[in-house]
Amino acid sequence: MKYEWKKQEKTLYGAKKTPTLITVPKQSYIMISGSGNPNDPDFSSRVTALYSLAYAIKMDYKAAAAISGCEVHDFSVYPLEGVWNLKHGGKLIKEDLEYTIMIRQPDFVTEKMAAAALERVKTGKPNPLYAEIRFDTMEDGKCIEILHIGPYDDEPASFEKMAQFAKNNGLERRESRHREIYLNNAGRVEKSKLKTILRYSVR
Repeated sequence: MKYEWKKQEKTLYGAKKTPTLITVPKQSYIMISGSGNPNDPDFSSRVTALYSLAYAIKMDYKAAAAISGCEVHDFSVYPLEGVWNLKHGGKLIKEDLEYTIMIRQPDFVTEKMAAAALERVKTGKPNPLYAEIRFDTMEDGKCIEILHIGPYDDEPASFEKMAQFAKNNGLERRESRHREIYLNNAGRVEKSKLKTILRYSVR
């Protein structure tokens, strides 16, 4: 069986175009942090490093599963995610952004497996940013989410819908940071067709 997040985790990745409430459990990720404008080359370099490791983990798991006869013999690589915050709050200035970008790992992938894949990929595809990648968990808990369709710069309109939903339901945002889950590749689709899950924790 191939584990495919699009089919088997529709609750977590099937956001609607109107705000909804969701509870997000603890999840494992490979992640790397940075700061500054996401249009700058440094951000792209961090994304590339993450994906190199993500596919190395996938290939290592697939090879090991073939030998051991695991029921789950392969899995689809999860989409890129980012947790975003402003250094000083206030008006959005991209150069002031702080972020942690990440790729989720299936529950059957362990930190030890990720570390082994990292050592292998360091040799095959050298990149100084590998030293900054870590394996960790995050638990967002109760969240408001929405599926934003269109350019990233148009996200404020979707955040306004989320804020109104929170107000109507007696909820308040727990912190200034928010999560974005990128369901398609910005380099391969028109900006008007980009699909991004926007999500933040509430109480």
